Amino acid sequence: MTDGAAVDVADDHILDNRIILGLIEIRGHLSCSLREAPDVFTAWYEVLRAEHRDDFVCGPEEYWTGFYS
Repeated sequence: MTDGAAVDVADDHILDNRIILGLIEIRGHLSCSLREAPDVFTAWYEVLRAEHRDDFVCGPEEYWTGFYS
């Protein structure tokens, strides 16, 4: 479920730290549950962070600040 073809629709949201919009995009595209979407998001975030770290609008220390699920 977390292969690139499945979740790349949320890349811009993930890179721009728009977590909620990314979750909405993933849920809509994959028809996954509210419980599954954060797992998919986080897994794809890790892939993008490893492959495109310079494309993120903030560092990993700030990324999750203020987001509680």
